[in-house]
Amino acid sequence: MSAEATNPEAHPEARPELRRRGRTRLDLRRLGRAALLGPTSRDRLPDAIGHVAEAHRAHHPDADLSILRRAYLLAETSHRGQMRKSGEPYITHPLAVTLILAELGAETTTLTASLLHDTVEDTEVTLDQVRAEFGDEVCFIVDGVTKVEKIDYGAAAEPETFRKMLVATGNDVRVMSIKLADRLHNMRTLGVMRPEKQARIAKVTRDVLIPLAERLGVQALKTELEDLVFAILHPEEYESTRALIAAHAGERDPLPGIADSVRAVLRDAGIAAEVQVRPRHFVSVHRIARTRGELRGSDFGRILVLVGENADCYAVLGELHTCFTPVVSEFKDFIATPKFNLYQSLHTAVATPEGYVAEVIVRTRQMHRVAEAGVVALGNPYATATPDAAADPDEERVDPTRPGWLSRLLDWQQSAPDPDTFWSVLRAELAQDREITVFRADGGTLGLPAGASCIDAAYAQHGEAAHGCIGARVNGRLASLSSPLSDGDTVQLLLAQDASSGPAAEWLDHARTPAARIAISAWLESHPDRAMSTTSAARAPLSVVGARGGGGNAVADLPDATVRLAGCCTPVPPDAVAGFLVRGGAVTVHRIHCAAVAQMRAVGRTSVAVHWRATADCRVTLLAESFGRPHLLADLTEAIAREGVEVVSATVEPPVEQRVRHTYTLQLPDATGLPALMRAMRDVPGVYDVSRA
Repeated sequence: MSAEATNPEAHPEARPELRRRGRTRLDLRRLGRAALLGPTSRDRLPDAIGHVAEAHRAHHPDADLSILRRAYLLAETSHRGQMRKSGEPYITHPLAVTLILAELGAETTTLTASLLHDTVEDTEVTLDQVRAEFGDEVCFIVDGVTKVEKIDYGAAAEPETFRKMLVATGNDVRVMSIKLADRLHNMRTLGVMRPEKQARIAKVTRDVLIPLAERLGVQALKTELEDLVFAILHPEEYESTRALIAAHAGERDPLPGIADSVRAVLRDAGIAAEVQVRPRHFVSVHRIARTRGELRGSDFGRILVLVGENADCYAVLGELHTCFTPVVSEFKDFIATPKFNLYQSLHTAVATPEGYVAEVIVRTRQMHRVAEAGVVALGNPYATATPDAAADPDEERVDPTRPGWLSRLLDWQQSAPDPDTFWSVLRAELAQDREITVFRADGGTLGLPAGASCIDAAYAQHGEAAHGCIGARVNGRLASLSSPLSDGDTVQLLLAQDASSGPAAEWLDHARTPAARIAISAWLESHPDRAMSTTSAARAPLSVVGARGGGGNAVADLPDATVRLAGCCTPVPPDAVAGFLVRGGAVTVHRIHCAAVAQMRAVGRTSVAVHWRATADCRVTLLAESFGRPHLLADLTEAIAREGVEVVSATVEPPVEQRVRHTYTLQLPDATGLPALMRAMRDVPGVYDVSRA
């Protein structure tokens, strides 16, 4: 957008995509003069956007270029007389941004909006004019990339501009495509600015734009932005990396020879494939050098294998691992499990007889296009919409390309009215570079950043209702709210029935998502008395009182032996049991599946046959796990009494994360009533599990 520029030759070495493409670099200064001075016939495109048209037609042979001609003429006329700080006519900027997008394969509507992306911000052109001339789609995108007025927002203008842009991106990802291309051209031409301003823009690019490019899968823009930021913020390391690459250029490169061997292997196997050597960009070389130390010739690039179908990718992998020595630790399958930014490929590494290790990427040509251009390669996400459907301008548009992280971002930004909070939380959110998917109990899914806990899942699923969350089951097992989640976990969130329940201050230590942290902080601020609460007391060791009092109605086949029911498993009729002779001549009785039975046999304890008396009464110890609430102990005791059961002893442990555990030793008049008793205890509100001790 309105960026000061410098000599386009600045940092030519930090522009690897120009070397890769082999396209003649455009003289935008000359094109700008031609745009201002050269006459244009009405039946053809202006010469200044001929390169844009050529790049566009390479991806979209049947594209209608007339709308581009009209957009260019409006942009050139409205920007006429405006100059960049480098002395170039301003029209060279939207031309360059549009060319970047055209080479990535953007469709016509995106290119039209790109040509006009600064007209509303920097000229007298209005959004109504854009809408009348080019339609609602182009108008929406242009409005999305237009900055808010600094006179209205002051120091908050930049955060609020990004907030506005991200909200628009939630409705149309093409908004962010133009912003990324705009920032790339501005970064290419940043040298004319003061060093401190260069550093400020580079930091915003590093913290916000590069993560967004990564998440949207636009690797071609992301890698060049990384190199340009690297050159500005770390000039010494950049120069040493540049010198390292220059020194390698004068040495023998083993990768072309390895690529020839790969071609021969695939040709012999009858697999049609294109094999390329892809040089690493500057930041990639720098990272590899930091992790591996001294670099070898094969470390300066990777081998890319392009095939036609998904099955061919695995066929290539099989041939590579058969004919070369694979480095197993380097294998990753992003086809079966794509990254959250649409990326799909097989990654592996093979060792050659000469001792070189070459990294290999295998993908289809369509995967390659998406890997380079990300959402730009998906074209118009609304092209399949019903043409006669009346669109409500105030209704959020459903974008099939919207990823989970963007939906989360759009949700939490509504709760962050303070621009400083939004700006800092946005950077923290974008720093999360990996995403997991967890399954809800109702069959739905939740997309969460790696390292997210049950607390994050609660707020992602229930919003502010998660204030009353007091537990969770992960993969069917009870888990604390602080438990981290892994990709593929199934989580069932347990909510308290008490409307006054709220989060503990300690939840902030385990919340990873901005939505959870903002909601928890807001609740604690509105409930200062609860915010001062300290961490709950640690759970006391389990104390079972009276469980060893005697043998009950168990009889050992050993005359005069004292019989005791084991407190670890509290057997009752008609449990299958086993008895063991212990010190003092006593016999302890365990349930047959108790872990202590195996231990007794392992140490050589003498087993004794045990049977139950005909009398039906028995003693048992039960554990009741529940959510903390008033009168819970009274309600549980009442439920036990209604079943005609005597309470011998009861222990209540200190609550942990609003959960309470009760231990009851009970005397039952009839062992057959135990299942009914346990059901009655589970039916008490707040109790979520009852089990034998």
